[in-house]
Amino acid sequence: MAHRLSRIVTRTGDDGSTGLASGARVGKDDARIAALGDIDELNSAIGLLCSEPLPARIQNLLSRVQHDLFDAGGELSLPGHELLTDMHLTRLESHIEELNSALPPLKDFILPGGTRPAALAHVARTVCRRAERSVVHLGRQSADTRLAQRYLNRLSDLLFVLARCLNREAGQADVLWQAPKPGH
Repeated sequence: MAHRLSRIVTRTGDDGSTGLASGARVGKDDARIAALGDIDELNSAIGLLCSEPLPARIQNLLSRVQHDLFDAGGELSLPGHELLTDMHLTRLESHIEELNSALPPLKDFILPGGTRPAALAHVARTVCRRAERSVVHLGRQSADTRLAQRYLNRLSDLLFVLARCLNREAGQADVLWQAPKPGH
């Protein structure tokens, strides 16, 4: 790998194309490249969240998620190569259940916000939803996106619960949506 990435400026993409791990070249506006880009942006948003002071268990969880997202990108970059498994989904679901069990039930809609880490988790959640939409779109053309799609769906749930947990651990209440009053 060290030799593969030793030359960063290649000029091969100047024509509007980029290479997949298979060696195939596709347009930079291809649905597969859009999905890869959205997953990369999601990984960056989670990296930004990880730059905040977080409990070690949350840092470790998010670090594992970042590795999973890199694997998801690898799958999309090399169609037919499977890196995500049902175990990845089970692990996310387990984390969601564990984190959510410590939270009060939701009775109202919540708005993104509260503490800075919680707000960053909400930003990551919305980027995750966009990445999921891109993978769903790609899946209409290619059957190799099923696990990545399901993983992103679970991950957005995890990021929502995580935002609530981060607010709670900081002593900050969720930001509740206020229904408009009649006539206002």
